Amino acid sequence: MKLLYLLLFSFLTATNAIPVVAVEKATSDRLDEVERIGKHVMPFDLNQTLHVFSKTEKGGVQQVISKLPSDTNQITLIRDHLKEIATKFKKGDFTGPTKVHGKNMPGLNELKNAEPGLIDIQYRELTNGAEITYSTKNQTLISAIHQWFDAQLSDHARHATGNHDQHMMHK
Repeated sequence: MKLLYLLLFSFLTATNAIPVVAVEKATSDRLDEVERIGKHVMPFDLNQTLHVFSKTEKGGVQQVISKLPSDTNQITLIRDHLKEIATKFKKGDFTGPTKVHGKNMPGLNELKNAEPGLIDIQYRELTNGAEITYSTKNQTLISAIHQWFDAQLSDHARHATGNHDQHMMHK
């Protein structure tokens, strides 16, 4: 099966098509570990929120939303956390994801080592949470953002989804 994915990736890369990569699912033990560690890094309740990772042509959009739109406490915690990490990410500080996902998280080294300003990182409040938009013209960094999103989707599988309809406006 891995050979099939490698051949498909090679073909799509050679034809300049955007590669579609299947996200490898994390084991149940890994999901438990990420949830346990995440409770110490993320101030909101993972079971009351949803992480949304949507890839775009220039990078991606990461949202965290409250499952209950009336839960103002969770919404405040989400906003405070995403605002803080967006500020850190702009400075190249990706220690938060490293604490949860480990140092070898796909795409993370490229993001950490990117020249300041190569990735435009924008925070925005949503009615039910917040989002961070990552945008760049650098193909290596776009690929790194996509790999990073795939890794987060795998590790947060119980609390995450990809390509949310709201992100159609982010192309």
